[in-house]
Amino acid sequence: MKKIYIIAGLMVAVAIGLLLNAAQDVSTYATFAEAQSGQKVKIAGQLSKDKEMVYNPEEDPNYFSFFMQDAKGEERKVVLLAAKPQDFELSEQIVLTGSMQGEAFVATDMLMKCPSKYKDEEIYIKSKQGTI
Repeated sequence: MKKIYIIAGLMVAVAIGLLLNAAQDVSTYATFAEAQSGQKVKIAGQLSKDKEMVYNPEEDPNYFSFFMQDAKGEERKVVLLAAKPQDFELSEQIVLTGSMQGEAFVATDMLMKCPSKYKDEEIYIKSKQGTI
């Protein structure tokens, strides 16, 4: 058997492995109630800005806790096992990956949707065009 066939076969096997791994990560968003099963889920929601946020980098730089409301309006405490992101309070929406542990949702990964820096410019352009 030629070396080129062996290399091509290995590349196909690696590509299939990568596709299977990516397919496992594709999931729908859950709510806190659905996360009670203890499985790893993704939850989208909004920060409860009126509740306490705890982050003390001198004590533990990988512990940040806050409260969040999911899509159904249920509010829970969230513990993020990472540093507090910059401009966290400005986020419009938060997507967390993690699982429920007791009454708190323990997140290992977080994505934030922040306000667009182009929003004011977009409003200005639309007002000039007369579409607003």
